[in-house]
Amino acid sequence: MTTNQPPLWRRAVAELLGTSLLVMIVVGSGIMAQQHSPNDVGLQLLQNSTATVLGLTVLILVFGPVSGAHFNPVVSLVDWLLGRRSGTGLTLPELGTYVAAQTLGAVSGSVVANAMFEVGTSISGKDRATGGHLLGEVVATAGLILLIFTLAATKRGVLAAPAVGAYIGAAYWFTSSTSFANPAVTVGRIFSDTFAGIAPGSVPGFVIAQLIGAAVGVGLLLLLFPHAARAADDVVLPHEADKGNS
Repeated sequence: MTTNQPPLWRRAVAELLGTSLLVMIVVGSGIMAQQHSPNDVGLQLLQNSTATVLGLTVLILVFGPVSGAHFNPVVSLVDWLLGRRSGTGLTLPELGTYVAAQTLGAVSGSVVANAMFEVGTSISGKDRATGGHLLGEVVATAGLILLIFTLAATKRGVLAAPAVGAYIGAAYWFTSSTSFANPAVTVGRIFSDTFAGIAPGSVPGFVIAQLIGAAVGVGLLLLLFPHAARAADDVVLPHEADKGNS
């Protein structure tokens, strides 16, 4: 890990806030879509995906310079895994801190979104764990990992915000699961019994599928870009502190 990174507590705050706001966007826009287009599921998905694309792009731009804008335990896990041989990426304690902050942020995002729309926080009853949905999560997560780490490996991190936003927006539509691709967001969405929710019984399958997808993504990454691990510090965006302030 490079030494000119912001302190861990600051990065953890950025990951917590970023993941919380991401889930607020997903859940809040889902509630809004359901309220304003109650009889058109396709339109609900369009509204939900559009808000997510725009919101995620902005969040990466805001928080990326502080924490890298992972907002996703599988991204942090792969960052740690790839960096072990090259001495880059997250350390194991940093990985644990990131994952804890992301998960807490995701749950808080659901709670706040529910409160804004006065729907009350309750456990979702929306079952999603079919074979097709799980395959969709493998595909969505593999593509996300390949995209993020390819951009870092090829020194195109400046494109991460629009590229990741665009990919998630597309994956809303080409995967059967609507592309959760994120264990923390999956857990957070348990706490909203709305269009965007997921039943607790579906979560283990989704998380396993996401981990498998991450492994597939890493395999493809190393096949195409064998030296990708050297750029682990630049995921999702390079995050370096101003030396005078850190």
